[in-house]
Amino acid sequence: MQFSPASLTVKKGDKVVWRNADLVPHTATATGSFDSKTIAAGKSWTYVAGKAGTHAYVCTLHPTMKGTLVVQ
Repeated sequence: MQFSPASLTVKKGDKVVWRNADLVPHTATATGSFDSKTIAAGKSWTYVAGKAGTHAYVCTLHPTMKGTLVVQ
């Protein structure tokens, strides 16, 4: 029930994959930047980093789950 790593730095154009290894669904949502929608248990979602900056994101289903994606 946490993002690991909690913070990740990538370059613009890199692919970032969120893998849900939990038994419940999650999201990776950064308002105005990206939204995975629901990632089912055992599934993944890939995002191509396109917007430079620091993007704080959260699981909208479990708001205590927070992470940061830094795109250079």
